[in-house]
Amino acid sequence: MIIEKAEEVLEKHELCNHCLGRLFAKLGKGTNEDRGKAIRFVLNMERSARGLAPIDEPEECELCENVFERIPYLVERMIEISKGIEFDTFLVGSRFPEETREKEHSLWEEFGIETAEPINREFNRELGKAFGRATGKETSKNPDVVFIVEPYSGGVELQINPVYVYGRYRKLVRGIPQTPLPDFEDSVASIICRPFSRAFKGKCVFKGAGREDVDVRTLGNGRPFIVEVKRPKRRKVDLEKIAEEINSSGKVEVLNLRFVSSREAEEVLTKNHRKEYLALVLVEEGVTPEEAEDVARKLRGLEIHQRTPWRVRKARADKVRVRKVYEAEAKWLDEKHFELHLVTDGGLYIKELISGDKGRTRPSVTDLLGKKAWCERLDVLNILDERPRFQNVE
Repeated sequence: MIIEKAEEVLEKHELCNHCLGRLFAKLGKGTNEDRGKAIRFVLNMERSARGLAPIDEPEECELCENVFERIPYLVERMIEISKGIEFDTFLVGSRFPEETREKEHSLWEEFGIETAEPINREFNRELGKAFGRATGKETSKNPDVVFIVEPYSGGVELQINPVYVYGRYRKLVRGIPQTPLPDFEDSVASIICRPFSRAFKGKCVFKGAGREDVDVRTLGNGRPFIVEVKRPKRRKVDLEKIAEEINSSGKVEVLNLRFVSSREAEEVLTKNHRKEYLALVLVEEGVTPEEAEDVARKLRGLEIHQRTPWRVRKARADKVRVRKVYEAEAKWLDEKHFELHLVTDGGLYIKELISGDKGRTRPSVTDLLGKKAWCERLDVLNILDERPRFQNVE
């Protein structure tokens, strides 16, 4: 059946061995070129037995126009365009003219071919194998780079895929924002991104798992973050050296830097982490040790209905969010101050939990005390992945 179908096709169309073999790509193993050679060989033996002239491979294939002969040239173009880019894995894609694809589909329909594969699939595979042999690089489903080739014009585009690095940061000082803001010389993002950009030779994008206010420190095990480096020219970078440079700033420290996939990065940024806080509470009207303890007791296990705080209403959707306080401990300091040690759901605004935000957060420390309370100082002690209990502060 294969030989009969091949003869039927070749009597009407001049096809190279690649295009002949590709008609039967789903049958057997091996390359399409080898398959085409074998089919043509057997066919010509049978034709010889019947006293018919052989159907040799044409000088120019009417379907692909001998495009597979351009592979060595395209490999050189790929090597040239990727010079100076550090990568180990790659993929190849191609853009064939619509005319070629239509011609191929018409051929399948004309002869009822159901065992073929598209020309671009074979071309990508063969070009990828040739490039791998020439460079020692390997193909991958999650490659460092992707080559997009226009086979006939010789055009080659290089897509350099991002690098993702996971870490946790401590913000050791107050008075710097997480991301750049007017009137602030530095930010957590800029301190972290500068050495990343230099080391990877690409554009660094910082993404934190949540954020803290300018006047809030983040201590303990640190806040998870992802650095995405776009179009990096280098990929084999010593993350420990980057950490040393960041940590020498005295303002920000990073921990546990490691490479991650884009999927892992997304999981880090979308996970709702519980937080551990230490707040210094001011009560101008005065507060007793018993009142402070009573507030902590009432907060434990309490659900808080919090409308988007007034101070961030322009940046956040105005709605009521329900968050929970899991743990609360109070330490009385003086007639006007006590510390409140909390573990809460992520997304609960602690300053407003204390002040009440003119009734937008209920219940609040102000409600539970029956006196106006304010957050005078706040630290994020730990970002908790699973454990709701208090953690040790480093």
